[in-house]
Amino acid sequence: MVSMTTPICDFGWQAVDFDLPGVDGKRHDLASVRGPNGLLLMFICNHCPYVKAVIDRIVRDCRELKEHGIGSVAIMANDPTDYPEDSFDNMVRVARELDFPFPYLLDETQEVAKAYGAVCTPEFFGFDKNLGLQYRGRLDASRKEAVPGARRELFEAMVQVARTGQGPREQFPSMGCSIKWRNA
Repeated sequence: MVSMTTPICDFGWQAVDFDLPGVDGKRHDLASVRGPNGLLLMFICNHCPYVKAVIDRIVRDCRELKEHGIGSVAIMANDPTDYPEDSFDNMVRVARELDFPFPYLLDETQEVAKAYGAVCTPEFFGFDKNLGLQYRGRLDASRKEAVPGARRELFEAMVQVARTGQGPREQFPSMGCSIKWRNA
């Protein structure tokens, strides 16, 4: 497991469209997952201790962001060859057990992760209603362990995006496990 941090936000960078299968048996693209006020796009996986530490907070925040017109989607791009916990069948199980309020998609070719410049899990990209990037940062101050009472940085940023179209200028990079890239 390699710990990685993400680059800073490239304000205004346009979201790249995709067409990926979800654990719900449907295919999803940008149009089907965005909300009227924006989109939270996340790269997560099942095995990463950083994700496991905060997945309940991710689910809570995505539920509440719906009320602000923010759509959410999670993409799993890891190669499950060496990490069977990240298999599609396990994605289905985890999404069901945790009652994900967002589509959980498989990026089997890893093309979407590459197009977004994804580095780690969890990684968060917050887009405005025109799908311009306004947030690329962490969920909160948690790492491999959830920090009790941590300020809800991602949630607050996305509520600000929903209200003003602008993300906060101060953002802290996300940290997590590296994306498990397929061998070339």
